[in-house]
Parts: sequence; C-alpha cells; structure tokens
Amino acid sequence: MLRGLTTVVYVADDIAAARAWYIDLLGAEPYFARPVEGPPAYLEFRIGDYQHELGLVDSRFAPHARPEQAAGAIVYWAVDDVDAAFRRLLDLGATVHEKPVERGPGFVTASVVDPFGNILGVMYNAHYLDVLASNRGI
Repeated sequence: MLRGLTTVVYVADDIAAARAWYIDLLGAEPYFARPVEGPPAYLEFRIGDYQHELGLVDSRFAPHARPEQAAGAIVYWAVDDVDAAFRRLLDLGATVHEKPVERGPGFVTASVVDPFGNILGVMYNAHYLDVLASNRGI
C-alpha cells in the first residue's frame, strides 16, 4: 500500500523567513511556488539522492491548529554525519529536540525544532546507503 515518501510538509507562520532559512540550510531555491506571483502560500524544494520533496506551507493553510509544543511524527533525513548536521542546524537557529543518539550499529539519529516550530530529524542509516548503492548498481 505505501510505496514511498513523496512530500514532507512543514508549516510556518512567516513563509518568507522559512523560505530564507531553508534556502540557507539546503543551498537551493524552491523549484515550485503557489501562487506564482505575490506572497507564496506554498513552496517546494527537491533534495537529496532521490529528489524527495520538502514543502513549506503558510500556517493559514494548515489543516489543523498547531500544538503549543513541537509534536507529531519525526521525519529523518539521511545525512553522512549526524553530529555535523546537528551542529549546522543549531548554528542556523534551530533548537535541540533530541541530541544525537546511536540506536545500534550503523544507525544514529538526532532532531531539532526549526525556527518555525517543526521537528526536523537527521539520521545516519546504513540501510539507506545499502539501498542507494543497489539502485546505482554499485
């Protein structure tokens, strides 16, 4: 039934500030915006080995009220170095949600809360690298 990740969407009260923050983090401009002219309500980036989509939606269009504290599912984005990624996120103004933790051989996770109240996870995952290598025929 579930075929894979398509889009992760983060909510922000200040979409212009979120756009700038994520451009700084990702080193790329969004490839998609709605509306095309005027202040955006939704932006989307394509990132990583599989060009997964990271979306930013203005909180006016969020389907539910936001909780007082960061909560919900944690999406972990694959990184080569969790400690370095964690430090970079903190340097950009994110706050600690969970410091780096080794979950077992080949698996390390950490998470932060971005300046807009969204949980952003980073993970070194040996299985991710195995799948990537098999898809590239390595």
